[in-house]
Amino acid sequence: MSNTATLATLSGSDLAADPNWWRQASVYQIYPRSFSDSNGDGLGDLKGITAKVPYLKELGIDAVWLSPFYPSALADGGYDVDDYRDVDPKLGTLEDFDEMSAALHAAGIKLIADIVPNHSSNRHAWFQEALASPRGSDARERYIFRDGKGEHGEIPPSDWESVFGGPAWERITEPDGTPGQWYMHIFAKEQPDLNWSNREIRDDFLKTLRFWSDRGVDGFRVDVAHALTKDLTEPLLSKVELSEANSGTDGFDDGSHPFWDRDEVHEIYVEWREVFNEYNPPRTAVAEAWVHASRRGRYASPQGLGQAFNFDLLQADFAADEFHEIITRNLAEATESGASSTWVFSNHDVVRHATRYGLPTGGGKHAKGQDGKGWLLAGAPAEELDVELGLRRARAATQLMLALPGSAYLYQGEELGLQEVADIPDSERQDPTFFRNKGVEIGRDGCRVPLPWAAEGTSFGFGDGGAHLLQPAWFSRYAVAAEDGVEGSTLEFYRRALKLRRELQTSEELDWLESGNAHVLHFSRPGGWQTVTNFGAEPVELPAGTVLLSSGPLEKNLLPGSTTVWLR
Repeated sequence: MSNTATLATLSGSDLAADPNWWRQASVYQIYPRSFSDSNGDGLGDLKGITAKVPYLKELGIDAVWLSPFYPSALADGGYDVDDYRDVDPKLGTLEDFDEMSAALHAAGIKLIADIVPNHSSNRHAWFQEALASPRGSDARERYIFRDGKGEHGEIPPSDWESVFGGPAWERITEPDGTPGQWYMHIFAKEQPDLNWSNREIRDDFLKTLRFWSDRGVDGFRVDVAHALTKDLTEPLLSKVELSEANSGTDGFDDGSHPFWDRDEVHEIYVEWREVFNEYNPPRTAVAEAWVHASRRGRYASPQGLGQAFNFDLLQADFAADEFHEIITRNLAEATESGASSTWVFSNHDVVRHATRYGLPTGGGKHAKGQDGKGWLLAGAPAEELDVELGLRRARAATQLMLALPGSAYLYQGEELGLQEVADIPDSERQDPTFFRNKGVEIGRDGCRVPLPWAAEGTSFGFGDGGAHLLQPAWFSRYAVAAEDGVEGSTLEFYRRALKLRRELQTSEELDWLESGNAHVLHFSRPGGWQTVTNFGAEPVELPAGTVLLSSGPLEKNLLPGSTTVWLR
């Protein structure tokens, strides 16, 4: 293993000074309300995160991505923001934020903050002012208000549906008590869309970017980055017309959709980039943009946000040919845009990949493919889920991801091998998608259940009280305390894999090698190290003369659903 000494490794201080630290960073997403509760109120908070910084450091990540921590009524898990420049009192204070930021940076961990620019909450001071103001007022111009159709304006301006189900327009009551205008909300009615053609909106968000950057935020994850600008020129297309013309992912592939992926959205991000470049090192950003693959690179432009999520592997079956095509294509796109690619298997919006990979390919009896939603909607029949297979595949996929050029995004709890929590009672669910689309969507609560830190207790060590979402009894087997220091545990596997990623980090290149097996992917990276993944159902023999760097004993054969990293 002496070859590893010749490979470049960035120390914590070097990483802090490197303007390109993000290009191959390992980023750990924290959903604050479900990470760690410091005061026993059942809700995770900023002090809870600060207390777990030693855990994060030992895990070996480069950065934390913090999901929304702003004041919010939680109509959409914190993505309904009351105030963009404050902390939710239930989670702490600005002083707590500063303390957390300082602790992370002292541990050599960068901080990425979620920002939600498409919509505010309906409790935001601006929206409350709009409700109290007349038609045509400056206050209403901050949002998207329209008169309704019909004799008395009782019909919404269009028949568009929101992402969360139901109409995308909500009627208000005017200050004089009469039925009034309608406002647009692509998501929940508690999330009115902001009017980004209004200069005041643009200027205020520049102020917000500086506010958090000045407090030590190193980068931003931009929620629904492809939806800010809109063309609502009459006549508005019907939902049937939109559906028939839609040839992209959540939008047209030519920038002409009324509210998804319009070309002019990039004018906003050019201004944001100017703000990012005021800092040394420049602040980073990554776009959540569900757009046609041919248009993703525009969000990742160095003149714009700099990086964009690709969710292609997240949506793929566990199959060698799919992984090969996706990896090859995305690396080419990243090279063309000048960005680095991003890789992700789990986050706060999807069924955990340890569960998805344990389901029959194609979703078994259920629609929606291998995203797991059909299985959940069918009552999560236990006989269709192979827990052991799912975890083995999830670990293999993660180790493959950590060997790829580009940045890797991990979601809290996946390092414990957590499964999706499938048996949350309807009365305990919180996600608006469940309530607005009952029978069609199960909601995202199953991946947001608070983490188990201890193998026992009222909330498995999450806090001294209970947890805001019910934790199942089987969480005890996946608790940090149950896996810490245990050879072969998923936690130790992640620690080892992340350590290897840092030790073997090199230039952003990859060469595919012939494996001789259609179910095996084999590639090399500069520096003499290689990665091989077995997607098949049978063991495969490893090449002779290899030195395995994976945890566990030296094996001649690579087992099904596993990945190894080695040096020739």
